[in-house]
Amino acid sequence: MRQRSLIAITAALAAGALTLTACGSRDDDGGSKSGSGGTKVVIGVDAPLTGDLSAIGLGIKNSVDLAVKQANKQKLVDGVTFEVQALDDQAQPSSGQQNAVKLVADKNVLGVVGPLNSSVAESMQKVFDDAKLVEVSPANTNPALTQGTNWATSKARTYKSYFRTATTDAIQGPFAAQYVFNKAKKKKVFVIDDKKTYGAGLAGTFTDEFKKLGGTVAGTEHINPDAKDFSAVATKVKNSGADVVYYGGEYPQAGPLSKQIKAAGAKIPVVGGDALYDPTYINLAGATSNGDLATSVGAPLDELPSAKEFLDNYKAGGYKEAYGAYGGYAYDSAWAIIEAVKKVAEDNGGKLPSDARAKVTAAMQGISFDGVTGKVSFDEYGDTTNKQLTVYAVENGAWKTVESGTYSGN
Repeated sequence: MRQRSLIAITAALAAGALTLTACGSRDDDGGSKSGSGGTKVVIGVDAPLTGDLSAIGLGIKNSVDLAVKQANKQKLVDGVTFEVQALDDQAQPSSGQQNAVKLVADKNVLGVVGPLNSSVAESMQKVFDDAKLVEVSPANTNPALTQGTNWATSKARTYKSYFRTATTDAIQGPFAAQYVFNKAKKKKVFVIDDKKTYGAGLAGTFTDEFKKLGGTVAGTEHINPDAKDFSAVATKVKNSGADVVYYGGEYPQAGPLSKQIKAAGAKIPVVGGDALYDPTYINLAGATSNGDLATSVGAPLDELPSAKEFLDNYKAGGYKEAYGAYGGYAYDSAWAIIEAVKKVAEDNGGKLPSDARAKVTAAMQGISFDGVTGKVSFDEYGDTTNKQLTVYAVENGAWKTVESGTYSGN
């Protein structure tokens, strides 16, 4: 019932957004004239800029801002000045959908970076796709966003305007399971998730691979993302005899959950995905989080030669917030949009056409460049071709790299 309501709302909002776009006039070059006589092109950003996940969202916004400043400094697209419009979705699907409508209504927006949450992406995709406005997420990992709801058995791309620079949970979950079972030598897992698109999906792919490897699932539980007291779940974990916990969800709940599991007497590691890989997790989980693990997309930026310039420029930019787990991917997402705009302009005699949005979306499929996070290109589903992942462990109050690699399918 709730799903049908969401589809109805999405359709109505998308129709309204298209009406707004149709009513606005578009210059022949596909954007508005800036004060300097050039063309202004806006790159939208949608992320949680306030609330529990704002540490990650602000890192995404800042990294897109840096990409835009670098493109303008280099005059990468002749006659085009890029600007950023960042909107706060508070990690809520309804807010993300409203932001999508707002961005579609601005004729100068030719691409959007975001969102962070897969559940938010679900509410935005149709709005953008109906308007042929390209969206590149630096962080969404749920496979269904690109490969359809039946991705495990029959992949089908639903929205051609949606791309991502982060690899999916179809790889991240099994990658974590292989590490936990083969390297960490944990054989009995208690699986918990927050019932959200990202968390439940990730827990599912982890569980399937863990069982395939010969591991035992000692128990499963779902938590309310708004809850603070996880003592009942912690007691179940303790009584299950599990030697590891896998949590599908985000750090605002994962930190307290880990702390309460240890307090209940289960001195076992908590393992999760990229939404745990943030210093805030350690702050919330406390000293007993030593030994907890998280997987995250890509390789550590400070170990990538390709990221040195980004790291130097980010530091020089004076941003108050850290670039976070997805800063490099946000920069590459923005740069992919910039490269697509450049190609469309070059193919149109140096100007942007009236149907620039559709042309930029089409151009994105063939974009390929050496980015901050490595090679940036997309497969037939809009997924990144970069399948690198890294395992991190909490050690003396900080995340430390354990190993990087790719999932070895069976």
